[in-house]
Amino acid sequence: MRIVVALGGNALLRQGERPDAAVQHVNAVRAVTALATLARDNELVITHGNGPRIGPPVVVADPALAPPCPLDVLSAQTQGVIGSLLVRALRDALPGRQVAALVTHTVVRADDPAFERPTEFVGHVHSWEVAHALARERGWHIAKDTTGWRRVVPSPTPDAIVEADTVHALLSSGTLVVCAGGGGVPVTADRGTGGLTAVEAVVDKDLTAALLAEELKADLLLILTDVPNVYADFGTARQQPVLDVTPAQLRDGAFPEGSMKPKAEAAARFVERTGGLAAIGALDAAYAIAHGTSGTLVRPELVL
Repeated sequence: MRIVVALGGNALLRQGERPDAAVQHVNAVRAVTALATLARDNELVITHGNGPRIGPPVVVADPALAPPCPLDVLSAQTQGVIGSLLVRALRDALPGRQVAALVTHTVVRADDPAFERPTEFVGHVHSWEVAHALARERGWHIAKDTTGWRRVVPSPTPDAIVEADTVHALLSSGTLVVCAGGGGVPVTADRGTGGLTAVEAVVDKDLTAALLAEELKADLLLILTDVPNVYADFGTARQQPVLDVTPAQLRDGAFPEGSMKPKAEAAARFVERTGGLAAIGALDAAYAIAHGTSGTLVRPELVL
């Protein structure tokens, strides 16, 4: 079975932990331990978030950098760092298995409406005065989150994965692949030459994972997070686990924008477009989720 796994940011940095290299190494080993049994009998592609590196970064808005490091460079850096952590852990857990980490580019449309409405928070938290000064100086958009004022950038819809054929070739040779970290490096493609141009944006990692799974003709999209399954009315007295749903039923759920909603949308898109299966659940239960005994299963509509 061909499985695309989307690791949540919590796989490498749990709530309250410092983004130290040693901490991320320990968590990478934990993530790989949860996936190792699954990897022994299946073709596996692992994608991951980059929140631990781009969420609380020291480089996105470092005043010593003039100009500050662009987001495409940061995305490539985080793919390299996290990919290396995961590859080393995978090689230790699966002796003799070929493993490769691939810096991946995600094509977005230059006319995507998201470029007119930046919503994705990146970088440091600032006071109102500092944030507005940076906005004037660098042409940034800023907005207020729960902790203060931060830069916001567009989050366009992924349109294609540049290296999809390369990933497919690696899978066909028996290689386990780590790729599309943080949604991939966002680029636009020239329709005539095919040339790639980096853009200042962040692509949703779960939507990229869903597109990658579609392009690779995966049998299962497995979205792993820090809860055992999707919940209806999450955080209320009416909270109930959702164990088996169709894409339409999943979209009816009122899920939080920054956490479960993009995961639900990614799972729904993959199932609708391919007729395959998707599942959402806890990292430590990855094997059980893939075998239908844990998590939330998202399946196609039954045709009578």
